[in-house]
Amino acid sequence: MSRLFGTDGVRGVANATLTPELAMALGRSAARVLAAKHQGPIYVGKDTRISSDMLEAALAAGITSAGVDAVLLGVLPTPAVAYLTHSEQAAAGVVISASHNPVEDNGIKFFHGNGYKLPDETEDRIAAELHDNDERPIGAAVGRIHNDTDAWQRYGAYLTRLGDQLSGLRIVIDCANGAAWQVAPWVMSQLGAECQVIYAEPDGVNINVNCGSTHPQALQQAVRRAGAHIGLAHDGDADRLIAVDERGEIVDGDHILAICGLHMLRSGRLPKNTIVATVYSNMGLQLTMQKVGGKVITTKAGDRYVLEAMLQHDLSLGGEQSGHIIFHQHSTTGDGILTAIQLLSIVKQSGLPLSELSAQMIDVPQVLINVPVRVKEWEQNPLVQEAIKQAEAALGTNGRLFVRTSGTELLVRVLAEGTDAFQVQKQAEKVAEVLKRELG
Repeated sequence: MSRLFGTDGVRGVANATLTPELAMALGRSAARVLAAKHQGPIYVGKDTRISSDMLEAALAAGITSAGVDAVLLGVLPTPAVAYLTHSEQAAAGVVISASHNPVEDNGIKFFHGNGYKLPDETEDRIAAELHDNDERPIGAAVGRIHNDTDAWQRYGAYLTRLGDQLSGLRIVIDCANGAAWQVAPWVMSQLGAECQVIYAEPDGVNINVNCGSTHPQALQQAVRRAGAHIGLAHDGDADRLIAVDERGEIVDGDHILAICGLHMLRSGRLPKNTIVATVYSNMGLQLTMQKVGGKVITTKAGDRYVLEAMLQHDLSLGGEQSGHIIFHQHSTTGDGILTAIQLLSIVKQSGLPLSELSAQMIDVPQVLINVPVRVKEWEQNPLVQEAIKQAEAALGTNGRLFVRTSGTELLVRVLAEGTDAFQVQKQAEKVAEVLKRELG
């Protein structure tokens, strides 16, 4: 039987597989598990998609039915919920969001009172108690619902305390019509940057539509038109950042890691001269860090696994090519706005254009193809396995092939990398074609 929780909480099509009934059961069960030894409330934040209000109401009903108060924080980035949960000593935090997914999807993810995402065993405890019909509190023991309309400002004030003054920098911010729409421009303006804001008019259905970190083309054009120093693209829940340099070129999470890692290493602020990345990261990131005496620890895909490695090795910087970057001295999870602040501060301090900072990283040819599928069970398909075997042989010792099922969407991701750009493209396409034919 498959787990209810995926790599980033419970995901599904809102009102179809992720129903209000399931959300209410999750709220009740999570309150029992996470607030059992804690007297505080559970904080609830959400993104801007139309179904988030519906799921928020159901979650709050479930939480209060377990005798725990629910504090509704409104539209708020995922890292803001993690920060406020910890700093204000809530029992737990919940975020209603499907991140970069389309509007019909939604998700529910939980944070411990310490601001960290839940380990698998805690998620499994919540799932196991979903249908527990133990006696429920009545009368004065029932929980209450509170609305907190100032949460985004407290989070924004925290971020501004972490940043340098950015006066003189012209930036374009793409808020993806998502959770960053209010706080990201406010923070950057408070720090003195000259801001042009795009895709900050959420209407419930336009979240991530041809905008944000997964669709940065409009941002690239806006940066060129405005003659801006940098562009910043968030996703629906603002836990990731993809940047655009002054020429309109993409600066992905690997390059952001390289820029920040090299800066911290040279200033003596990178513990053990080591950062954490995932199997999707470009081989060039490791080569770049090695050149200056640094090291990269590699984990499987997912920011939760990056954080686990950071905690295990007592490190402060890690992330993913997709733009989830964790600065552990300031945050317990990936934070797109915090990442933007750190990146802009380096640009300001160095006096160098972002393109020059980004060019510090060696790039190895890499191709990533996302293949839409009907089912995810590619491992048992002999034709897929044979295609992978042949591709790996063709790439040889100077390349690699990595195939993985998405934890949040009906996709199989094919990553090929190596010194021969032609072979990298060719082999990735061959495997993707077999996957499409067999499972699409």
